[in-house]
Amino acid sequence: MTDGEGGGRHEFLRASWVNVLGNVGKIVAEGGVGYLFGSVALLADAAHSLADLVASVVVLVWGRSAFDEPDATHPHGHDRIEPLTALFVGAVISLLGLNLLYQSVDGLVTGTDIDFSILLLAALGFAIVDMYLVYRYTVRINERLQSTALTALAKDCLNDIYTSVAAIVGILGVLAGYPVLDPLAGGLVSLLVVYQGIEIGRENVDYLIGAAPGREKRSEINAALRSHPDVQGVHDLTVFYDGPVLEVEVHVEVDGDMAFRKAHDVESELVDRLRSLDDVGDAHVHLDPSGIGEWKERSDGS
Repeated sequence: MTDGEGGGRHEFLRASWVNVLGNVGKIVAEGGVGYLFGSVALLADAAHSLADLVASVVVLVWGRSAFDEPDATHPHGHDRIEPLTALFVGAVISLLGLNLLYQSVDGLVTGTDIDFSILLLAALGFAIVDMYLVYRYTVRINERLQSTALTALAKDCLNDIYTSVAAIVGILGVLAGYPVLDPLAGGLVSLLVVYQGIEIGRENVDYLIGAAPGREKRSEINAALRSHPDVQGVHDLTVFYDGPVLEVEVHVEVDGDMAFRKAHDVESELVDRLRSLDDVGDAHVHLDPSGIGEWKERSDGS
């Protein structure tokens, strides 16, 4: 992504700032009320958001670098910054989930001690509305940007909503005389948080190590190449992630007697075809004369 993409950097920064400010508001509301009435559930949720705030700041500072133009030190651009920041968010989410799980188990063993107040529910209600609005705004901005870092932040907003709902269940359990509901609900949500953090991390590790896409995407690319009227064969097709986008390298067989200018036009048309496919960022097409028999493997392009 670059600055020229319709002000993408500006939209990314706005969404990142909204996440930062949203987490600050949640921390102040839950942390203050939780401390006032001794609610471990609210203090834990506020601590959760404190780590989320760190993740949001990291995305704000690092993530915008993905919009920088290629330069002498990064000739292929800065796209891998995005999955790196998303990987960091995924790791933070997983660690938070494990911490919440520990606190939930500890609550089951040692019990909880909360002075009920309607302000506890009010703070949690504010936190849920706050995170939902941040989530919706982030998703709306990201519909065009397709940023992996913003996707991770949006998932983290949902995690915040789930943990706040769990805290509400626990506080209502205290009110009804069943304080064990607090750590039980927290334990179930913490497992979900850990799972989502691992999924975010797994996806973005693939982006960072240059993993290949599934067979369906390779077949789509192969079909796009072979549908060109001048293409007589495809071989040595390589498709891999370069950051969150795909890079394609391929050898295409054409008539060996084709005029050089015509061959240049065919190569340009094939590159444009590939770049027009979803998720494909760049393509490198090498034209070979057909029929000389040097293609040994993967001549079907699969």
